[in-house]
Amino acid sequence: MGLEDSGYIGLALEILTNAGVKIGDIITVINSDHKYSGILMPRASIGSDPNHIVVKLDNGYNIGICLSSDTIIERDMRVTGERTPSVVSLETNPELPTVSILSTGGTIASKVDYQTGAVNPALSAQDLYDTIPELQDYANISAQIVMSKLSENISPSDWTKIAKRVATHIRDGVDGVVVAHGTDTLGYTGAALSFALQNLPVPVAFVGSQRSSDRPSSDAALNLIRATDFVGRSNIAEVLIVMHGETDDSFAFAHRAVRTRKCHTSRRDAFQSINSSPLFKINEDSFMELSSPLYRRDLGRKLKVKANFEEKVTLVKIHPGLRPSLIDYLVSEGYRGIVLEGSGLGHASKKLQESLSSAVDSGLLVAMTSQCINGRVNMNVYRSGVELLERGVIPCEDMIAETALVKMMWLLGNTKKLEKAKDLMTTNLVGEIGLRSEYKEYHYSLEGGVVE
Repeated sequence: MGLEDSGYIGLALEILTNAGVKIGDIITVINSDHKYSGILMPRASIGSDPNHIVVKLDNGYNIGICLSSDTIIERDMRVTGERTPSVVSLETNPELPTVSILSTGGTIASKVDYQTGAVNPALSAQDLYDTIPELQDYANISAQIVMSKLSENISPSDWTKIAKRVATHIRDGVDGVVVAHGTDTLGYTGAALSFALQNLPVPVAFVGSQRSSDRPSSDAALNLIRATDFVGRSNIAEVLIVMHGETDDSFAFAHRAVRTRKCHTSRRDAFQSINSSPLFKINEDSFMELSSPLYRRDLGRKLKVKANFEEKVTLVKIHPGLRPSLIDYLVSEGYRGIVLEGSGLGHASKKLQESLSSAVDSGLLVAMTSQCINGRVNMNVYRSGVELLERGVIPCEDMIAETALVKMMWLLGNTKKLEKAKDLMTTNLVGEIGLRSEYKEYHYSLEGGVVE
């Protein structure tokens, strides 16, 4: 990358040009009272100013350095961007399971090109072994890029593509599949595959990284290692999310995908089981079963794929001032389903009732979840809830709102009869609905697990 495309302008561009340096060079910056050494990185052109440059220090962190007309920049050496792969034998070890790692994007198991500042996905088993050489101790790896998208750009049609690709690898006889995915919408995609992949013979684990792979605090390596080890050897056949169990690099949890939510923007243990407990605690050399799986590993089970999703379904968060015209608009636009994220036990303003009733009469599937993190919908307690039930709104028990949205998309994409879809919406298919709620499940702390 040349300086003209680096995002630098003004004084910073002038000093860098005069010093004869390029993006990716290791430089020393000497100001009047400080001296810094590191790799010159590009900077975002949005909001950039003419006086600052970005340097990656030896500890892995980026810093901004303010330049002045007296600043001296010296080039120490050139980073070519080329890497010498570690010598890793890709010969199959018959004593290890075979695991497919499919990449959809995000920072997990990515490589940083310090010449351009780009984070690129690992392209092959060799790349993965070079990035995380410990993987060869746990499984024979086959790797493939399905797509390279930021998770906020993943759409229901992508869920279909990912599900079909996972199915292909399972039918090829692997012992488990790991799907690397950005964390922001990881829960949605995990839920989608939970419904789309039926009669799973082996486990499928989604894994992400809260911290990018170029940071010393990255969780990418541990998450990927634990997920790979788990799908290769564990006695379960469900779709899971495997992520850090605490902030330290100690263990990971395997959560049932349809019961999992990202509960923090940046903590490494952000993913938590909601209204349930994790299924397994994954240690370095052992798996501790915390809750019984619905399905155990069974290579004789024949996989079925139902991966159609109706995109004209939406999630509406109930809030003070929400206008009935929004519901009316969704009906006029041909939407087929609405998931409401109601207040408390499953409530919505009385002003919305007529529009919701009209939506149901127009053939829309309308279902109610709760904004509360824990607990279950009970629309029989207060009159407002009863009236919504009478108007045809379906209670979703203790289903997470995101899971309810994905389930409705899946039902309407694969079920021709509306009445059958209504019945299945309240039927526990893959563990998305709990038969009962326990008090201890309502007190889960990111700091220390279940609080008694």
